[in-house]
Amino acid sequence: MKIKRFVAQDMRQALRMVRETLGEDAVILSNKSVDGGVELTAALDLVEEACDETLDQRIPQPAQQMRDGSGNPASAMVDGGARDTALDEMRREMQNLRRWMSAELSGLSWYDLGQRAPHSQELLARLMALGLDGELARSLAQRVSDIEDMEQAWNKALYLLADEIAISDIDVLERGGIVALIGPTGVGKTTTIAKLAARFALRHGHRNVALITTDSYRIGARDQLQTYARILNVPVRTATTREEMEQALVMLGDRRLILIDTAGMAAAHERIVDQHAVLEAAGDRLTTLLALSATTEANALQRALGLFAKFRPHACVLTKLDEAASVGGLLSALIHAGLSSAFVTDGQRVPEDLQPARAHPLVTRAAELLQENPTELDAGYCALALRGPHDHARA
Repeated sequence: MKIKRFVAQDMRQALRMVRETLGEDAVILSNKSVDGGVELTAALDLVEEACDETLDQRIPQPAQQMRDGSGNPASAMVDGGARDTALDEMRREMQNLRRWMSAELSGLSWYDLGQRAPHSQELLARLMALGLDGELARSLAQRVSDIEDMEQAWNKALYLLADEIAISDIDVLERGGIVALIGPTGVGKTTTIAKLAARFALRHGHRNVALITTDSYRIGARDQLQTYARILNVPVRTATTREEMEQALVMLGDRRLILIDTAGMAAAHERIVDQHAVLEAAGDRLTTLLALSATTEANALQRALGLFAKFRPHACVLTKLDEAASVGGLLSALIHAGLSSAFVTDGQRVPEDLQPARAHPLVTRAAELLQENPTELDAGYCALALRGPHDHARA
């Protein structure tokens, strides 16, 4: 590894010197303020290129050949095992070094941004406090970097964020159809089904609505749906196999809207396969809505989006907005997944707490939640988020 020190008047000049001297593959090892400017220590990462040579130097050669049970030389076998062990150790060292250098460079990038454009740094931190992931926050901040007034930049960034949110044109409350609600356990699918059924019955009459449940796992969920069905005076059927689903759809064929409540699923892949097979009975007539809770943390949202991708959902229903402390993570997940939103729910009342999804009200709600729950992010977190998960530790 070739290591050099650079002293310059400011960070931008120092980084340029690093690139000119060591190239684009250079990594930053440290940075500090000195009299008259800043000092960077940078290196050219030559570890991988020297890997084989280094291994040859590190692995001792046996003084004499060993023999295996057949009398054949065994030194090659011993050498191979030692070489593999040393190689694994070296890889771990390289990974640890890269992680350390990436963290150092992240801090440098955050510091450099604060030096060059403090208003952009403040805006970026504010967008991440909103709950947005680093990649989306960076993109929005860059698009308004020419606006130095913080409030103007903030409002413009929120406007651009709203433009990123896709809204579905699926209007099941007017057109009807066969609609299945899928999603993780506990996101409020059954209550949302009841809200949709009640809203449609109020518009078009209860004789045009029917319910089906595919949930053979939770007796409580079936009982809850049957209770709603009695209140709304609409029929409800249970279909746990493809054949039962086909029969139920034939029996309810005169209904304008058939709502299908599915079993909540976590990581039980066999249940995913079973549910998918049951819903396939509806064929091309089926509209699938993915229910996602605004109270779900970011990693769980990503898992849910991956898990239910097999169902090819047409749009999302965003639930429990009234219980969320932040909705930025949810908005980020939807934007990156390219999924549109059809409805939002913000309470337990049936059918009042169900609204068509609208981009600007969602962003307004996110901003209001930040005001209600002010969040100050650690500078280290902001630095790592600014660097991004896919960036390399480069100067």
